[in-house]
Amino acid sequence: MRRVWLVLLLGGLASVAPAFAQGAKIFDGADVSLGRELIAANRCVACHQQKVGGDGSAIYRPAGRINTAGLLRGMVEQCNTELNLSLFPDEVTAIAAVLNQSYYRFR
Repeated sequence: MRRVWLVLLLGGLASVAPAFAQGAKIFDGADVSLGRELIAANRCVACHQQKVGGDGSAIYRPAGRINTAGLLRGMVEQCNTELNLSLFPDEVTAIAAVLNQSYYRFR
């Protein structure tokens, strides 16, 4: 069972590896205004405030965790999955693009 899980995990990582390698180009064409609307509609800031306190911005740039544009998009996708937000891929990218502009500034 452990081996099957490992194979599935590695296969999944291989399928997203190109996104991690693309840099901030993955945000090209992203609808930033839609991203801002989705952040407000899904109460992302309130969730982050609940998790880390203050204004919630301490959740961004956790030491060593988010150091590429692809990882940033992946983290937004993780929130989408964990919270069952039912966001489409372009919506996840739009949210990540807003976070990149505001906090990360990956190029």
